Amino acid sequence: MSQIYTRRGDQGETSCADGSSVPKNNPLIEFNGTVDECNCALGVARTHPINSELNAMLKQIQNELFIIGTEISTNGSASNSLRIKKMNVLALEKLIDQIEDQLDPLTQFILPAGSPLSAQLHVCRSLARRAERRCAAVEEDWLNNSFIPAYLNRLSDALFVIARLACMEAGQPDEIWKID
Repeated sequence: MSQIYTRRGDQGETSCADGSSVPKNNPLIEFNGTVDECNCALGVARTHPINSELNAMLKQIQNELFIIGTEISTNGSASNSLRIKKMNVLALEKLIDQIEDQLDPLTQFILPAGSPLSAQLHVCRSLARRAERRCAAVEEDWLNNSFIPAYLNRLSDALFVIARLACMEAGQPDEIWKID
């Protein structure tokens, strides 16, 4: 990447890793763009005051989102080291369980609010859900054998509990949804 601009996108198309060109609104490109949005939002979350353990968790997720982007960009033909694996999904499940053990059980819906970090993590959660929906819209056979859909499903759950943890660490209770 010697030059950031190529002018190839000026007509509404973008290049894929295999050299082919597709419209920028192609479902695969939309999917990859949403994964990138989630990753950027996590970067914003990491600019808030944050403890080193939580920062490391979020950085790990960002790295895994780059792996997802590579897998999408190569239409599932990325090298084995650049694919989301079952162990990544299981690691998110373990993280969710560990964090939930520290939190009060939920008995009601909560508002996506709390501390600035918690609120930003809820934005990240919603972007992970959108990425999951964009994934479902992609009709590519390679996704049937990919762990990306499961990873994105767990990611939104993980970001939800991480947001709750950030709220708790800021000394703020979950804000309960109330119907007036």
